[in-house]
Amino acid sequence: MASSETLTSQGYIQHHLTNLTLGWHPEHGLSFAHTSAEAAEMGFWAINVDTMFFSILLGSIFLWFFKGVAERVTAGVPNGAQNFVEWIVDFVEENVRGSFSHKNDMVAPLALTIFAWVFLMNLMDLVPVDLIPHLFAQLFATLGADPHHVYLKVVPTTDPNATFGMALMVFIMVLYYSIKMKGLGGFLGELTLQPFGKWGMPANLILEGISLLSKPVSLALRLFGNMYAGEMIFILIALLYGGGMILAGTAGVLQFVWAVFHILIITLQAFIFMVLTIVYLDMAHQEHH
Repeated sequence: MASSETLTSQGYIQHHLTNLTLGWHPEHGLSFAHTSAEAAEMGFWAINVDTMFFSILLGSIFLWFFKGVAERVTAGVPNGAQNFVEWIVDFVEENVRGSFSHKNDMVAPLALTIFAWVFLMNLMDLVPVDLIPHLFAQLFATLGADPHHVYLKVVPTTDPNATFGMALMVFIMVLYYSIKMKGLGGFLGELTLQPFGKWGMPANLILEGISLLSKPVSLALRLFGNMYAGEMIFILIALLYGGGMILAGTAGVLQFVWAVFHILIITLQAFIFMVLTIVYLDMAHQEHH
């Protein structure tokens, strides 16, 4: 916890910003990293187990809840859960109709999945920063592990691996539909002939290439940056609890105020990720003449 005498403020912050990483270490073989340095030594193929666990868990909760409501839909007076799901579906469909001008039955379900999944992952930021990691550390302590070397990050969207993974999948879909709708020649023509025509090479390729590659990068970094900053503020507020009664009281007020404001950020970032995905797919379906 923040008030622990064996953990400095810097160590506390570092501990909360370190993932539970599983990978192949040059000296220890397949193992969990005990420090951030060990995690770095495991290289590219190491897995952030906490990010994978919480993202899959939250995605499964979304699917289970929406599937359960869909199976119990009634034509009469809907219950609260049905009203809630219908409101979200209508909200997403309205955004798809407003931003996507082509016919593709995949876009609306994709937009719904992105919005709900990203929102749920962001929502984990409202769980007290010490609660789940502390319980997890105590569990591993009973198994003989040093709790100071047991890491757990519960907000998947504060891990750039998660945000870049989602953004890359969107990017792959953009490339797929660009080539499917325009043909390979049409897609390459957009990259090489826009905006300055056939005499504009290589400036066309440079400008269009940068524009294309910036889509997944900005999509990933925007979500990651906002959620990482939000988590950092919660961690800094938590440090105040170890500074005496007055600071602890101040921390409680700050934590409540920031949590209320953060609800807006959580929702807004999920909405922005969804809308930009719709817009990028709409652009992929458009043909330049």
